[in-house]
Amino acid sequence: MTTDFAPYLEKAEQLGKRFALTARHYDETGDFPFANFDALYEAGLLGLVTATEHGGLGGGLSEALAVVSSVARGEPSTALVLAMHYSQHYSMRASGKWPDHLIERVTKANRDGVALLNAAQVEPRVGSPSHGSPPETIARKVGNQWRITGHKTYATGIPLLKWVAVLAITDEPEPRLGSFLVPTDADGIRVEKTWNATGMRATNSDDLILDDVAIPLEDVIDIAPASEGLRRDERQGAWYFSLVPAIYDGAARGARDWLIEFTTTRAPASLGAPLSTLPRIQDGLGQIEVWLTTNRRLLRSIAEDYDNGRPFGPDAAAVKHVVIENAIAVTTLALDLGGNPGISRDNPLERHHRDALSGKAHAPQNNMIRIILAKAALGRHAAASATPLEPVPVRTHLPPRLAVVGSA
Repeated sequence: MTTDFAPYLEKAEQLGKRFALTARHYDETGDFPFANFDALYEAGLLGLVTATEHGGLGGGLSEALAVVSSVARGEPSTALVLAMHYSQHYSMRASGKWPDHLIERVTKANRDGVALLNAAQVEPRVGSPSHGSPPETIARKVGNQWRITGHKTYATGIPLLKWVAVLAITDEPEPRLGSFLVPTDADGIRVEKTWNATGMRATNSDDLILDDVAIPLEDVIDIAPASEGLRRDERQGAWYFSLVPAIYDGAARGARDWLIEFTTTRAPASLGAPLSTLPRIQDGLGQIEVWLTTNRRLLRSIAEDYDNGRPFGPDAAAVKHVVIENAIAVTTLALDLGGNPGISRDNPLERHHRDALSGKAHAPQNNMIRIILAKAALGRHAAASATPLEPVPVRTHLPPRLAVVGSA
């Protein structure tokens, strides 16, 4: 039986509006939005992409994109934690890398309550694994356990994570690289409160310290010789390259919404009409709509290509680049059009701008994406050059006129 997602997408829209009412509080305090995840669980949305045989709704990237976008429009920090949870649960369902006993353990907890899941890969010295260096987090085999020691940064959502998929390298004679499923209540785990960013403050992306943390040998998601490097599923990357920029697009849409409300209700005495009647304001709002329309179409196209099994190559990375840059452009222009009220902390516009700027922090950065796209273009050129073309024959005369049927 196919799930009717329409009611769930409507719930997500309503929750996004509710989350907007408390977004200022979470931004100012840096508190984690526990109540938002209680609401998402009660709405059945934490299991959106979990396999139906494990009690989920079986949604794809298109459904995840719609929900994350709705939540981000109200409270982007909640949306980022949710996006990471969705990416991990879909990988569990589709990658073939998760052992059955871990799938059952994690999905049962997801059915029974709020049990969030994320990965921990970035480190203080090494940075993101996308840069090519192996992690310094070590997994030692001791009897029937792995003993894991290391330091991870940007553990997004850590106050509410039940498990973390920790990227580590083994200390074996021939080292292996893999992800180890670590429960966050294990002995030897400690959180360092390091997250003090300008935007996305409620994500609580703090540091995770692991000191000889023990897990069973079989609790490994994916492990292979370290000499092979980190193996990534290029198609699965569409989840990251779609859901992450959708968060910052959501912040930009929140900025647009505020600007429209402000300019249609603000009527200076000198003008005698709302600000929205000014050509300059209309032109600016029109430009914002161009950027947001482009974002919507780009994000949707990648999600639909993924769900329908169509190839998209490096296009997904290009979409991340464009969507985040457009989101920043939207909030920057909105600040220009909003004037002094736009930079007041009594209004949400400056918060939307700070949140949108945070999109630049996600690896791979734009210069790396441009290099990826350049290499792909050069590769296509080399492949085309290796296959000589047969020229189309040149014709130097017109064919004889065709007789017109019925002519005299």
